[in-house]
Amino acid sequence: MSETTTTTPPATTAKGTTTSAEPTRAQAQIARRSAESRAIVPDFTVRLQVVLDRDGSTAGGATFTARVVRACAQALREQPALNGAYRDAQLEQYSRVNVGVMVDTGDAIVTPTIFDADTKDAAQSGREIAALAARARAGEITQPELSGATFTVSTVGTFGVDAIVPVIVPPQAGVLGVGQVRDRVVAVDGAPVVRPTVELTLVCDHRAVYGAAAAGFLARVGELLAQP
Repeated sequence: MSETTTTTPPATTAKGTTTSAEPTRAQAQIARRSAESRAIVPDFTVRLQVVLDRDGSTAGGATFTARVVRACAQALREQPALNGAYRDAQLEQYSRVNVGVMVDTGDAIVTPTIFDADTKDAAQSGREIAALAARARAGEITQPELSGATFTVSTVGTFGVDAIVPVIVPPQAGVLGVGQVRDRVVAVDGAPVVRPTVELTLVCDHRAVYGAAAAGFLARVGELLAQP
């Protein structure tokens, strides 16, 4: 569903002709939540380069994003601090593992949710991601589907970008940025070989998650992705 925007007449300045437009509702929400995140969340970042198997990006017929969702869901069960939040001076923990996946709709970024992602294999998650992305771009996604995530994944690999440091979606405790899968020269058993690799960047709210838990979570995600 498209939204009507209000555009002011162009003005000519030293920067050239400038036009201004009211943001859509989705864009305004993103601006508000991003500002809130940067203003109140004391975040920290952990990075990991993962060496994948030869068919690591498409193993089992599932998309790589779906494999990441599955790996995160499993790791969240093992590191429950990341499946929670710090809100109203309280540490919250959630019983369900719901992974949000950021989707570019053309004029905004929305985050549809894979509910109970820890109970689904990568193929199931892959089908849900594709269906939710299509509905999001058609403006048919529902508010519960946009607000139910307990953790978020942001992927930029399709844009040819190696890494991203994403912004936490309040009040979640963490978000994982995923770069493109590409071949790099790495050492395997002391010898240089060419293998597909991916850069993972985990951003956490330090009020809810400490360094050891973040490192353990990211290492576990990397271990699961590295498996054939």
